[in-house]
Amino acid sequence: MKIFRVEGTLVATARIGQLDRHRLLIVQEGGSGSKQVAVDPVGCKSGDWVIAVGSSAARDAAGSKEYPSDLTIVGIIDYWDEAGPSDRRASGSTDDKADR
Repeated sequence: MKIFRVEGTLVATARIGQLDRHRLLIVQEGGSGSKQVAVDPVGCKSGDWVIAVGSSAARDAAGSKEYPSDLTIVGIIDYWDEAGPSDRRASGSTDDKADR
């Protein structure tokens, strides 16, 4: 699983019939990686941080082993601390409880 940010919706009117079940979104890994297309079975919106899976897990998450997906969103992140424990220490935080 990887974390991505939803950049927007991809509109493709000419596509194979198997792709008509879910929306396609443009996502960017960690907000700084290259842009990719992901299948959206959970109802994301632009700006959401999401968890996505690839490979055979992406096809299963989209609903079928035959579904043509290489990247499928499996969850919308409600909260996460981008500044990990080492980032907090570097910024001057000395509260050990914040690292747990």
